Amino acid sequence: MRFAKFAIFGSDIAGTSLRQFILCTAFLFAACSPAKQSVPTLSDAQAAYQGSESCRGCHQEEYALWQGSHHALAMQHATPDTVLGDFSGVEFTHFNTTSRFFSRGNDFFVATDNAAGDMEEFLVSYTFGIEPLQQYLIEFPDGRLQTLPLAWDSRPAPAGGQRWYHIYPDEPIESGDELHWTGREQNWNFMCAECHSTNLTKNYDVASNTFDTNWFEINVGCESCHGPASVHVAQAAVKEFDRQYGLPVNLDDAGRAVWVMDPATGIAARSELRMQVPQQPEACGRCHARRSVIAADYEFGHSLLDTHAPVLLDDGLYFPDGQIREEVYVYGSFLQSRMYQAGVSCSDCHNPHSGDLHTGADPNAICATCHLPQKFSNTKHHRHAVDAVGCVDCHMTSRDYMVVDGRRDHSFRVPRPDLALQTGAPNACNQCHSDQGADWAVAVVTDWYGGTDRTHYGYSIHAARIGEPDANAQLLEVIGDSTHPGIARGTALAALQSPVSQEVAAAIRTGLGNGDPFVRIGALRALPGLPPEARAEWAGPLLADSLRAVRIEAVRQVSPFRSLLAPGFQRAFAAAEIELVEALMAIAERPEAHANLGSLYADAGNVAAAEAAYQTALRVAPDSLFARINYADFYRRTGRDGDAEALLREGLELDRGAADLHHSLGLLLVRSNRQDEGLEALRMAVEASPDNARYAYVYAVALNSLGQPEAATKLLSEVKDRFPADFDIHWALATMYRDQGDSAAAREVAAVLAQRYPDVQQVRTLLDSL
Repeated sequence: MRFAKFAIFGSDIAGTSLRQFILCTAFLFAACSPAKQSVPTLSDAQAAYQGSESCRGCHQEEYALWQGSHHALAMQHATPDTVLGDFSGVEFTHFNTTSRFFSRGNDFFVATDNAAGDMEEFLVSYTFGIEPLQQYLIEFPDGRLQTLPLAWDSRPAPAGGQRWYHIYPDEPIESGDELHWTGREQNWNFMCAECHSTNLTKNYDVASNTFDTNWFEINVGCESCHGPASVHVAQAAVKEFDRQYGLPVNLDDAGRAVWVMDPATGIAARSELRMQVPQQPEACGRCHARRSVIAADYEFGHSLLDTHAPVLLDDGLYFPDGQIREEVYVYGSFLQSRMYQAGVSCSDCHNPHSGDLHTGADPNAICATCHLPQKFSNTKHHRHAVDAVGCVDCHMTSRDYMVVDGRRDHSFRVPRPDLALQTGAPNACNQCHSDQGADWAVAVVTDWYGGTDRTHYGYSIHAARIGEPDANAQLLEVIGDSTHPGIARGTALAALQSPVSQEVAAAIRTGLGNGDPFVRIGALRALPGLPPEARAEWAGPLLADSLRAVRIEAVRQVSPFRSLLAPGFQRAFAAAEIELVEALMAIAERPEAHANLGSLYADAGNVAAAEAAYQTALRVAPDSLFARINYADFYRRTGRDGDAEALLREGLELDRGAADLHHSLGLLLVRSNRQDEGLEALRMAVEASPDNARYAYVYAVALNSLGQPEAATKLLSEVKDRFPADFDIHWALATMYRDQGDSAAAREVAAVLAQRYPDVQQVRTLLDSL
């Protein structure tokens, strides 16, 4: 799977040290008297942004640290002082496209392929990031800013830098490709803007499909983290402060706690237990997490899940054991870590103003503040020569993004080559010893430390991903173990597979009431395996959850069955539905937002609004398969099969290899009694997407229903071993064999089902009948 790539520069920047952070505001005001009634407060008026320069006078040290940081240089106007790349007329060739970089006066240009595939000159408006690469933004008349795929490697030449390169070096991204630089997947306004500028307002207009995006500061300034500071500045003017110094968020996660070293273990511990969710990971997670926006305005001091929906440890984004795979940044990794569970916060390691570690460039030094070097920085612990490895080499492995941008995994994990051997996840040992295999690493680690009997959620998540027969049983062990991080348990819940046994149903219901929001979200995503009545009843209470991300997920699950909601949940549903609409309108430039709105309106019986939303989705993006298929299904459900067919065939004219469109068209034609045409379309879907189990199952069922039972069983017998955990394929094959009178073959398949699903009554009944 391919993903759009953007540099979130300084992605490991977060927080500040325990005491240095407090100095940011408290040091200058420690001797101030309590605030009087006349002191401006946040409740007196809406706080306004003032700009980083307004902080400089009182916070000179912090301001000096911030200048030159990745935050301060996150985005700049393209000038001779800010542009690092070589615009002297040099050329760079990527597959069939040769681009040229040049300047005229103080302006910078690139001649490269446009949306039609023709060469065109473009003015570079802004620089994006600073190190280890700098990207460039092109502004279009409709207000869109698009990021060029050609980036400048700003590393020193001896390190391989000082060169142009393409962020997709091995792929010919040509015009028409979804990842072409002129397309929506490379759009700055949606993909990047919130995290590279302060108080950004997207200002997207649906009617004209244009942007008028603006910001208070072009870069990541003081108020990006501390919030609008007008009240703080007013209080500073009279030298009287309230408890939060007039700021909307208190980022002091230390409180009165200090880190106390335990000489026996060599590991420091907080002197006070952390009693609430720390603020810094929630604040930093706004930009250092893989997440979607679910609110028009960011709310300082609130949980990240009140304005954004972070992903779980989803396939394609994370390896089965939770290690970073795609560009997921830091938040999801850190939540998995023992450090987070022990009370460590971002500022214990990082200075938020400079972006550097408190101890400088050597990461071992920062580790040593809580882990005694006498115990851990020696050969008895790491079994390597002195100074041959550092802490991060084993416990914070690095992965390159944007080709040259190495990012370290913040889950702070113990090397587990045994996990790598079974799940295919990377491991620290083989990152250095790349000439060896994971089996070698397992043998060496076992020889050094002995075998391990410690369980890990990675095994269970991997089992679900590859469809192992006992995946649900393994997932249930993870879900029921409170020592596993909530984000892993939520992932396990979301990975549960149908059919749902009583034990699985019980785990889902328990998860819906869990204190961790990621567990509740995972449990909500497991509900589709249950009957509609249960989904409405069980999800109902979460429509009034304390966190917006959970409420929105509950609405998504309940919406098609809203008529089944108990009267006591109706008001909460109405309120949460409004929040879902607001969340979708916050990303109104995306076709999936309007397609989801269409489905929501259709669930409510508002046919006119639903159709208008679907039409908007395709107007914004005619190539959106998701929008087109949902629109066609809406036509089918409203008795307009002709319009549905026209819509799908129009999509196939744009993309003849789209398996999803062939599948939807096949279903539509079969339902319309155009059997031969329908079967051919279903066959083409299977051919275009052979790894899609559902397409094979539906095609086989259609063959069987339309008088071709032998062809159906032949197809299913060919694909069943490729999809060993697909219940529907095996159930259909067993029942088809039974109906054809081949009891022996039916019994053989049913016996396998009974072994894999011993708790499912319908399987036992089938086997008994045979």
